[in-house]
Amino acid sequence: MTDVSVEEITEETDSPAEAPAARPFPLNLSASLATAPAVSENPGTAGAAAVVKGRIRVADEVVEKVAALATLEVAGVVGLGEDPSGVLEAIGERVAPGTRRSGRGVSAHVQDRTVAIDVSIVAEYGHVVMDVANEVKNNVARTVSRMLGMRVVEVNVGVEDVRLPGEPVTGRSAEDV
Repeated sequence: MTDVSVEEITEETDSPAEAPAARPFPLNLSASLATAPAVSENPGTAGAAAVVKGRIRVADEVVEKVAALATLEVAGVVGLGEDPSGVLEAIGERVAPGTRRSGRGVSAHVQDRTVAIDVSIVAEYGHVVMDVANEVKNNVARTVSRMLGMRVVEVNVGVEDVRLPGEPVTGRSAEDV
């Protein structure tokens, strides 16, 4: 291993008041870390990296909120449906009959690091409904995967209604989420 010297960096200033403050640590952190002892899970293996044990659990409601916001970002979606139960019936009732998990128009089922999401939307008249639903499916999967680090195994989109021009918005909007 070669010796690495830490050079002091000086800046040209107009007045002594603007002089850089003394640095309490070397500027080349990799050189100082190279001399530090390695932390290992087993004391006998000095080269192994530290492993921190523990579990991370993301609540279904967190996934539902992220999915709802991702849904409302899509052009042609004017709101979320009241209940994605129609979507659940179409895919075989993963939730017990008569159980209302969420009135948000989004339902998520998290298992380990995978998630299945059901979304119910209200589309805006004038948009191609299938295109809007496909974009919702893609945006929800991409956003949940990126933000939560989970593998999205399915996104089911149910179109509950179409809002006509001049008709009041029903369902939930971005302010309600």
